[in-house]
This record gives sequence, structure tokens and C-alpha cells, in this order.
Amino acid sequence: MNGIIEILLQSGKSAIELVLYVLLPIMVVMMALMKVLEARGVLAFVARALTPVLRPFGIPGIGVFAILQSLLVSFAAPVATLVIMEEDGTPTRRIAATLAMVLTISQANVVFPMLTVGLNLWWVLLTSFIGGIVASILTYRYFARSESDNSHSTDRAAKVEVTPKSLLRTLVDGGQEGVQLALTSIPILVLTICLVNTLRATGVISLLEWSLAPALTRMHLPAIAVLPIATKFLAGGTAMMGITIPLIQDGSMTSQDLNRIAGLIINPLDLVGVAVLMSAGRRVASVARPAILGAVLGILVRTALHLIIFR
Repeated sequence: MNGIIEILLQSGKSAIELVLYVLLPIMVVMMALMKVLEARGVLAFVARALTPVLRPFGIPGIGVFAILQSLLVSFAAPVATLVIMEEDGTPTRRIAATLAMVLTISQANVVFPMLTVGLNLWWVLLTSFIGGIVASILTYRYFARSESDNSHSTDRAAKVEVTPKSLLRTLVDGGQEGVQLALTSIPILVLTICLVNTLRATGVISLLEWSLAPALTRMHLPAIAVLPIATKFLAGGTAMMGITIPLIQDGSMTSQDLNRIAGLIINPLDLVGVAVLMSAGRRVASVARPAILGAVLGILVRTALHLIIFR
């Protein structure tokens, strides 16, 4: 019983420290910045500029905004845009392509905190774009080709209102949203870190490390890399971050190791991410299967690129 209580307390402490000292300050600043860019129309301008580039890959104008939300806010932020696409008549086939790209690219709520332990931002963004393009075009051209591509919508770029709020008010509103995002992550972090700590205490992680060690050695990775990889797919990117940062801080992993596996573990394709994004609506949920197939291939491309770049 004492062992169980110790695991619970240690998991809660790790989650709170991660949220208060890493996630909270970064999310407050990033959300405040996003609010200013949104209110001044900068995001809409960027979306319109990128629309002609991404349209051949099946990404509609408003889909560009979903991509920017994932890259600059969090994996859950594109839900708002997917809801709009669900309701405004965007072709189902293009929704599938957008969802595939969102599932493949990196999410800001994991990327920005992990910059503090040596994650290479520019390579992560570049491989996200390459992998996302692969995922979207494969989904649009092959996996979702049976879906409708007809629409009564005007395939618009993301539109935002330029609000009359003062700069200070906009910054404060964005900061408050950042606080809310950080605080709402506490329950899932506590539960998932507790799950992973339990798996470690019962020897499950050690068994995985032993069985996968030969494969990881061939990729020049330590056996402990099994822990963040398993955590990511079992409990999501935020929990993976909560496990990985202490591993790097105590020397069990290096920043080089992190960058080598970043293409595999920094994306929303996990049980938590898929469930959240599918909540956007019926049509979004209906194209989850082709989008996931495309995202798997896009993530494999990202994984290979990171292993080559950081060899």
C-alpha cells in the first residue's frame, strides 16, 4: 500500500511541477501572441497566402488555419476550425486531407516546452511540413478518394474579425486562455504519469526495454527511449513530455536522442489526440480511418528524416 501511495504522490508532484514551471509560462505567452496575431488579421493573411500552395494537396483555405493552430497553440486547437469545416459544407474528402495533416504535424503544446531540453525547433517544423504534405496528398488522392469532393461552400481562407479591443486587453485574454489550457491538462497528466510510473514499478517498461533494445541499438538509441515512445502512444503527447523532460534532465537521455525520435513521438496521432479531434463532428469522425492511414505514412516519413538528420 505504501508503494501505491508513493507512486500517486510522486506522479502528482511531477505533473504539477511540469504544468506550473514549464507548460504554464509558455502557453500564456504563446496564446497571448496568437490572440494578437488573430485580432490584427495576421493569421488570416498567412492562411490566404498559403492556400494556393496547399490546395493541390487537398487542403482547403480554412484548413490552413487548422495547421497554424496546431503548430502555434496545441493539438486540440484545430477542433474549432474542424467544426467550422464540418458545418460550412467543406468537401468531406478535403476534411480528411486536413485531418491527416493535423495528425502528422507537431503540436505547439509539446514542442515549445521541450525546446528547454534541446529540441530543434526548425527541423521539427520542416519535417512536420514534409510529413504533413505526404499524409494529406496520400489521403486526398488514395485513402479518401471515395469521399465526396463536391461542396456548396466557397472554400474560403480562414477569416477572423479585427476586434476593437486594446492591445493590453487582447494580451490579457490570450494569457487567460493559456492559463486555462495549462490547468486543464493537470488531471490527464497526473493520471497518465501515474499509469506510466505503475508500469515502470511492475516491470512492464523494463520488459519492453529488454525486448526492443536490439532494434533501438541499431538506430543508435538508448533502451530508455522505449519509455517516452510507449507513453506517447498510450497516454498522449502531453504525458510523453512529462516523462521525457525528467529523463533528459537526469541524463538518462540526451537532446540528440530526443531529436532522433521527435518525428515519431511529437504529433497528435495517439489515443488522446484522435479522440479529441474526432469530437469536432460526424463528418470529421467518418473520415478518421483514411486520415489515420495517411498520417501513419506521413509520420514514418518524419521518423526517417529525423533519424537521418540527427545520426
